[in-house]
Amino acid sequence: MQTKLAHVRINVKDLERAVHWYTKTLGWKVETEWPKERPNYVHFEAANGAVFGLMENEDFPSAGRFNFHAEDVDSLWGKLKNQVRVLEPLFETEYGSRKFTIQDPDGNELGFVQED
Repeated sequence: MQTKLAHVRINVKDLERAVHWYTKTLGWKVETEWPKERPNYVHFEAANGAVFGLMENEDFPSAGRFNFHAEDVDSLWGKLKNQVRVLEPLFETEYGSRKFTIQDPDGNELGFVQED
């Protein structure tokens, strides 16, 4: 059976802090907040890919690694490298792609990859 990934959600301890980090640091735009009265979930605009969401849930942290395609990984690296916790600086992989990995405030690892 083949499936297509539609949605990834990670848990964060403080949704407001996490949304601030993702919008200010990465420049992502919130598309949906839920529930409207006091949001504990958001997801960001997605360009032809799976939706990436955050949910406030300090009882169940979800540190994991998520890789995103980047059209210009060198430019993105130059913008982010001095404002984030870097886990892997920009390097060329053995597969011919270029990649770097950073960490969000909740310990989730975010990789940005440019395929050649």
